[in-house]
Amino acid sequence: MPNRDDMLRLDNQVCFAIVTAARNVVSIYRPILEPLGLTHPQYLVMLALWEDGPWSLGALADELALEPASLSPLVKRLEAEGLVTRRRSSSDERILLIDVTHEGRTLRQLALDVPAQVMAAVGLVPEELEALRDALAPFAGRAGRAWDIR
Repeated sequence: MPNRDDMLRLDNQVCFAIVTAARNVVSIYRPILEPLGLTHPQYLVMLALWEDGPWSLGALADELALEPASLSPLVKRLEAEGLVTRRRSSSDERILLIDVTHEGRTLRQLALDVPAQVMAAVGLVPEELEALRDALAPFAGRAGRAWDIR
């Protein structure tokens, strides 16, 4: 059993490891996503849209664990780049629907190499990344969700 004082060491803090890892993950993705013209947050938006769309702005924000006010500027930039469309729902004009364009679907083909490039950059194989992702699930609020990175 560790000494109680050791439990307060910075290096023993899960929160510190996760925050540091999060910053490093973004720096790993940056050069990989740059040729696609995407930032890491924009990439996450596109992943959700490629998987299932259209999304209402609110539902997409929930899926990405973002506030709608934070997501809205991301979506506007993606729209300006011709990758997504924003339109009002015909059944309820209060709902803003976000969908991927033809150009956005074309970009998906280029993005297919992103996971392999990330794995190469960190030196992990799919099974190791799955184990890491699953270990983080309780902290990410996504426990019990079926994921497969292959």
